[in-house]
Amino acid sequence: MLSRTADHLFWMSRYIERAESTARILDANYQTSLLPPSGAGADAQLGWEGLLAINEQAPLYQARYGTVTAQGVMDFMVQDASNPSSILSCLRSARENARAVRECLTTEVWETQNQTWLEVQRLLQSGSYASAPAQFFEWVKYRSHLARGVAVSTMLRDEAMQFLNLGTFLERADNTARLMDVKFNAIEGEFDGAASERDQEYDFYHWSAILRSVAAYEICRKAYRDIVRPERVAELLILRADMPRSLRACMQVVVEQLQLLANSRSQTTERAAVQLLTELQYSSIEDILAIGLHTYLTRFMDRINDLGEGINRSFLAAPELLADETR
Repeated sequence: MLSRTADHLFWMSRYIERAESTARILDANYQTSLLPPSGAGADAQLGWEGLLAINEQAPLYQARYGTVTAQGVMDFMVQDASNPSSILSCLRSARENARAVRECLTTEVWETQNQTWLEVQRLLQSGSYASAPAQFFEWVKYRSHLARGVAVSTMLRDEAMQFLNLGTFLERADNTARLMDVKFNAIEGEFDGAASERDQEYDFYHWSAILRSVAAYEICRKAYRDIVRPERVAELLILRADMPRSLRACMQVVVEQLQLLANSRSQTTERAAVQLLTELQYSSIEDILAIGLHTYLTRFMDRINDLGEGINRSFLAAPELLADETR
């Protein structure tokens, strides 16, 4: 497969997953912002500022909107065409990448991508998003599920599908870590028992909203069968191999796809992915909490970024361009 074609497939799937993950992060913040403040005095404003910070969007947002507000952040991350990571921009980029490799996709996959792009423009122009943000986020998640389902159901299990899977699960690992960091960054005190005196009802609905944003509420209750606790949420979303959106489950798929796609340039990249997966397989939540959850997640995101660059060098950049770089 041409590196240019692989690049379009890889980024098409990443943009679809990024749109869904952005919708999930926004939905989690939106739902928790509707809850009454806890006895400890939760500040919803910090949640929106943290969301911008973890997505590295604060400078661009401030240049366009100034003061951080809930509505401003949501507009910026949903429908601002100048923000390359907004839902609108991601769905447009996914469609353009699909159009560039139309011959590698089935008709059903292409029509799904094209229809999603046409429909999101209609929803934003008609005001449906503004009147019902939660419904709009559900629609984005549904279209992402549909895109993956159509690809799995209609495409050959060849290199094209392998690059789609590689992009999807690399992006999902990064965004699961970012979603966790939005919530966990400033509240690691909850892990030392300090949360026992806080408003328990608030905490229950707060953690439930986080779990529901990654379709993990029922899974958490089934896996642990007790009250929703921060350390349980962290363990579920990091270390559980049977949780579809956990960091470990995502890295398992990334490693499998890299092994299938292996070439003469990919050994270093494959080794880095296997090392990261091995650490997840043999770590415990106590080990991670001893490091500090924010520190651990930040390091993980840095390694995912390095892995993405390695994939680009190994598969997506033309050999002649790599040769020019070394001269």
